Amino acid sequence: MLMKKRTFTTEEKIRIITEASEKGVNATCEKYGVYAASYYSWKKKLDQMGKEGLQHSMTPEHLKRIRQLEKENQLLKQLLAEKELEGKLKSELLKKQYALEKRRRL
Repeated sequence: MLMKKRTFTTEEKIRIITEASEKGVNATCEKYGVYAASYYSWKKKLDQMGKEGLQHSMTPEHLKRIRQLEKENQLLKQLLAEKELEGKLKSELLKKQYALEKRRRL
């Protein structure tokens, strides 16, 4: 009997892992039509990489790269905010200097 290939969401995988730890691996895998090898693979990924590891085709290298890019993105946002603040301060300073020079001329 051929089983139709089914994809599970991250939440479904977590629910299956939780249920298997409570009610037993074989019974839970049978109930959901999941191979035990798939269950153990999901469990290993959950243990190693957390919830993100259960996303489709996520590997430790992908997760490491994503986290690295998130840090870089945060740094760039901070730099941009600092540049914007610097520009605003310069603009205000120029306005004040212009106002002072205008008053001196009068």
